[in-house]
Parts: sequence; C-alpha cells; structure tokens
Amino acid sequence: MKSGFVNIFGKPNAGKSTLLNTLMGEKMAIVSPKVQTTRHRIKAILTEKEYQIIFSDTPGIIEPKYKLHEKMMQAVKGSLEDADVALLIADVNEDQEESNNIFTALKLKAPAIVVLNKADKASKEQQEKITDFYRKQPYCKDVVILSALKKNGIDFLLKKIIKLLPEGEPFFAGDDISDLPTKFFVGEMIREKIFQLFGDEIPYHTAVVVQEFKEKTTLIKIGADIIVQRETQKGIILGEGGKMIKKIGTDARKDIEQFLGSKVFLELFVKVRPKWRDNEMQLKEYGY
Repeated sequence: MKSGFVNIFGKPNAGKSTLLNTLMGEKMAIVSPKVQTTRHRIKAILTEKEYQIIFSDTPGIIEPKYKLHEKMMQAVKGSLEDADVALLIADVNEDQEESNNIFTALKLKAPAIVVLNKADKASKEQQEKITDFYRKQPYCKDVVILSALKKNGIDFLLKKIIKLLPEGEPFFAGDDISDLPTKFFVGEMIREKIFQLFGDEIPYHTAVVVQEFKEKTTLIKIGADIIVQRETQKGIILGEGGKMIKKIGTDARKDIEQFLGSKVFLELFVKVRPKWRDNEMQLKEYGY
C-alpha cells in the first residue's frame, strides 16, 4: 500500500484547481478565469485498493498586499512542509522564467513533477522546448505534458505520482473525499458565481459565510452571508430590484443540489464589513 500528500503549486491561473478536479473526477475546487480564485488549501482524498493520495490545491503564489493574502501564502507554506510529492504546474504556452523563479524559491525537499498544462494549445516544438528547459532544473524529477481541461495525459500523470509515493497505511479511512466540512464547499460554490458574474473588482472584495445548514425531511435549508467592503459594492451584488443576488442564488443552488444530491432552499444576505481583508478577527470568523 502506498499513501502520501501530493501538493499542487504554481502561479495564479496555471490551472491548479482544474487539475485537482480532473484528478479527482469530482468538482472539489471552484474555477474561474480570474486569478486568485483559490484562497484556501483544499485537500482531496483519492482512495484506491493499492494507494491513497491526498491532493492539495493551494492558492496561486503572489506577493501579499493584505492580511488575507498573508493567510493564503501561509496555506502554501503548510503545503510545502508536508508534501511527499510536489506537482509544479505551469502553462506550457507562457514564458517559463516566472514559473521557474517561483519553483526555485519554494526550496522543495519533496520530489517534484513539473506539469506542463494547456498542451492542447501548444505546438510540438513549443512542448519540446519547455520540457527540455524544465528537465535541466535541479528541483525537477520528471515532466508531464497534459491538458487538465481536456483530461488528456491524466492517467500518465497518476502513474508517475504513484511511483514516487512512499509506502504506508492510508491517512483517512472510509469513503471521504475531503477533510473539509460540507459547509465549506457550499460557500465556495456561492463565491464561484460571484467570480463568474461580476467584473474584476467585486470578487476580490467579497467573502461568503454559510450561517445556516439544516437538513429537513424533503430539502436542505441553507442561509449564507455575502460579505463586501462598501455600501456601493452591496448595491452591485444586489443589482437592480435584487436581480443579481437572485441570479447568484439560482446558479449556486443548481451546483449545490448536484453536489449534495438533494433539493436545496438557499437564502442569501449581503453584509458590509469595511476593510475585512485586513481584519484579523473577521478573517478568522470567515474561515481564513
């Protein structure tokens, strides 16, 4: 039996969350084209007869500007410390210098597989050039080229991971696919809709807190607060005549029902908490 922690690192928007979801065959991490969508370390447990892999999706590596960013980078640091195998993900179409600098600065102790993502958009020549570059780097144990979105190359990557895993008993028993509570995933699904429906500013000023989660006989009743920093942002989230908050609720409810396999009654409230991203107590309350 093999088991261990396989943690995913990379710059924002390299495809870390998409890779995690594809490896798990389940939507564990929210995805949007915007950078810094992932704020927490999300652990996902893949258990088979011969192995157990605990994958971790981590926030994209950035220079912190707020206390919230500092918390995000602490999640990255924690993932560095317990990694048995590291997956260093980079966009095969981008200049490799920035990702290479990030990977070098991680000072990894664990063996690392460089995962070159979005291969469906790169020429063979480009793929070979970038592969050669990474193979020469001291942190690189192996290179795998794939498309996380198209699910190409995933089985090949899994085989490479299993090969590097240490022998040992499973860390988690049963059929659990994460160590995070259901409420966390519900909050993330609501937050994903905010990233999808609003422009560049609003999603970064917003947090979601699930305040109520009650399982009734025919449905699950969920109440959640959407936290913003300013009254003007509250107006944008609500929309004219409550149009936008209704849209967030409708879109999120569909995903939550699919995730929970149950009918859901979802109620959303918008609350203004000035400068919450720099407030230690509020960050703690919101799960950071």
